[in-house]
Amino acid sequence: MTRWSPALWREATVFNAQFQLFLLVGAPLDLAAIFCPALLAWMLRGQATAFWFVLVATLLYAVSLALWFGLVKPANDVLATWTPGPIPENFAAIRLRWETGHMAVTAAKAIGFISLAFGMLSIRQV
Repeated sequence: MTRWSPALWREATVFNAQFQLFLLVGAPLDLAAIFCPALLAWMLRGQATAFWFVLVATLLYAVSLALWFGLVKPANDVLATWTPGPIPENFAAIRLRWETGHMAVTAAKAIGFISLAFGMLSIRQV
């Protein structure tokens, strides 16, 4: 997205109500992504290997939400103040924070998913 012009990036990111969509869909899914593996880890507490992989996944999903609050939300708060018209002076810094924040969140979720997959593959049938 950094190849997009500032005007196009701002139009696609800020002015199309995608923040509302995250509130209605993304936030509940992020919470479920923490709760469901936590429940699974509790259910697998007797199987050490599966338990630890699933617990790590749970923690990584929680870290991804913390990263979102620490990196992306502050950028979103600034984006919410922008109005159509001239590009704000702090545009490059806000875009960089917003995009790198999303990359950090995605990395934590991807590693969490891999850990969850390893946990599922290591479940022993008793």
